[in-house]
Amino acid sequence: MEIGVGLPTTVPDKSGPELAQWARRAEEHGFASLGVLDRLVYDNFESLVSLAAAAAVTERIRLASTILIAGYRGGAALLAKQAATVDAISGGRLVLGVAAGGREDDYAATGADYPGRGPGLDRLLGELQEIWAGAGPNGGIGPRPAGPDGIPLLVGGHSARGMRRAAAFGTGWIAGGNSVTAYAELVRRAQAAWTAAGRTERPRMVSLVYACLGPDAGRVAGGYLREYYSFVGPKAERTASGVLVDAGQLKETAQAYAEAGCDELILLPCTADLKQVELLAAAAL
Repeated sequence: MEIGVGLPTTVPDKSGPELAQWARRAEEHGFASLGVLDRLVYDNFESLVSLAAAAAVTERIRLASTILIAGYRGGAALLAKQAATVDAISGGRLVLGVAAGGREDDYAATGADYPGRGPGLDRLLGELQEIWAGAGPNGGIGPRPAGPDGIPLLVGGHSARGMRRAAAFGTGWIAGGNSVTAYAELVRRAQAAWTAAGRTERPRMVSLVYACLGPDAGRVAGGYLREYYSFVGPKAERTASGVLVDAGQLKETAQAYAEAGCDELILLPCTADLKQVELLAAAAL
């Protein structure tokens, strides 16, 4: 199983200059990927812009949106060009993780259709793949993705519809911060949806966990996560209490994810302190 690390784009102590340093250090320490969380009505750095910044200061590490709430972004044409540009800048290192999202205010801010976000995402993903292939009425939009099959898509969502969407459009499925005890069953369901769709290749399975190590890690992580997830009520406390704050616990959890069928585990940071890169690498790599 590969281990990635998130960029600290949503944490209270984020910093533009330190974001580039974080990306460089993550690559130097051997992390497989850099992930980003996505929100619009929140004090965070925009996801694709952040990945473009990381692309400019790295050479090897994959760049992944984990996940992008694609439905509020105004249709496929602009998003296709933005993603393809990040892909080109990075030399083909972009993986686009997408999901419908659960923040109604993000959709309202751009006038996007929140109740119809599921079917809308289905249409959008089909249009993205068509544009990247140079087909359809918007086939002249470039640049072309570096890979012959376009930009890899990871599709999130725990519902049956989300699993079917991953099988229809994705190269894999991504879980958003669920517990490792539930992950094996989710992998089984995703793989079953893949088989039902007639897909013969093995889907890539990815998951996210929050981790924060070092002195006062519990307080730092808890304060951030309770505020970040305040819109979902009880989930905020569950997420804050489930953050990995011990190196041994992180190692055991990573092993459990690997045994449950995870191909890549991305460690989401709770602070932009650059020491976290070293601490997480020492514990997980």
